[in-house]
Amino acid sequence: MKTNRRDFIRQTAMGAAGLGLAATLPEYLYANTSKELFFKIAVSQFSFASQFWTGKLKPLDFAAKAKELGIPGLDYCSMFFANKATDAQYLADLKQRAADNGSYNLRIMIDGEGVLGDLNETVRLKAVENHYKWIDAAATLGCPMIRVNVEGDGNPADVAKAAVDSLGKLIEYGKKSKIDVIVENHVGISCNGAWLADVMKQVNSKHCGVLADFGNFCINRTKPKTNDIAGYMETKCLEEYDKYKGITELMPYAKGVHAKSHFFEADGNDPETDFYKMFKIIKQSGFKGWVSIEYEGGLLKMYSKDAKYPDDYAGTTATKNLVEKAGRMA
Repeated sequence: MKTNRRDFIRQTAMGAAGLGLAATLPEYLYANTSKELFFKIAVSQFSFASQFWTGKLKPLDFAAKAKELGIPGLDYCSMFFANKATDAQYLADLKQRAADNGSYNLRIMIDGEGVLGDLNETVRLKAVENHYKWIDAAATLGCPMIRVNVEGDGNPADVAKAAVDSLGKLIEYGKKSKIDVIVENHVGISCNGAWLADVMKQVNSKHCGVLADFGNFCINRTKPKTNDIAGYMETKCLEEYDKYKGITELMPYAKGVHAKSHFFEADGNDPETDFYKMFKIIKQSGFKGWVSIEYEGGLLKMYSKDAKYPDDYAGTTATKNLVEKAGRMA
């Protein structure tokens, strides 16, 4: 069975020891707040992955941590409470925690529930069915949407056809509780911006859209030599789709944006992505929704011990400040 990037990291991270908070925060962690933003800011639960997997942070404390960092929107990850998807009391507690902290429950990002673009209809329909409980959970939490993946192996046109059918079924189910279904450029063929934009054209529904991610545009990667995080970290992207072209193609369908980061230059800028260019594209598209911070450097720091990666909280704060700065300059 094919393993995607996030599932791979999740599997190898279980039981690992995390690193503590930075004792001293550099100047770039403090941002200018003189101009109003044209969007709202959320944070992906995955930004704190190393903290969740080492037990230093509990999923129920997500809202409190986001508030501490000055972030109002919550972008949940299914992997951090997968066995609680149908637990009414747990979901009620999670919703109450958000309310107590004045947070907004934005969406649940779903991983590990099957391939919605699988060309085997039986397998694919099972994957669709697996997502229904998460639509119900989103409705309970008050989230207006869930995020799904639409990967698949085979002819791109055939995978697109299968994905469109799956999304149609999820949209119809979601309408019952007013939950939209959005797709991230995340793994495999979905990292091709033109392909994913075409899928959106075919779906043609106001209840479907994309979660445009700055960093997920590798359309061909080497296989890891070993089945662990060290092996994965040694892989290389053999072919990357132009991220600025991809974001431009996806923004007309965007119901959300992921501002992804891993580490920073001395001035606080991201050496991998031009945030200023990205936010000009986003603003020109007319987008006024939620931009969600997704910092992954803390997890990389946990394994590599490389000092260039700030820990989860410092990296999330640095990304927030870069988002604010680039957003005000767009």
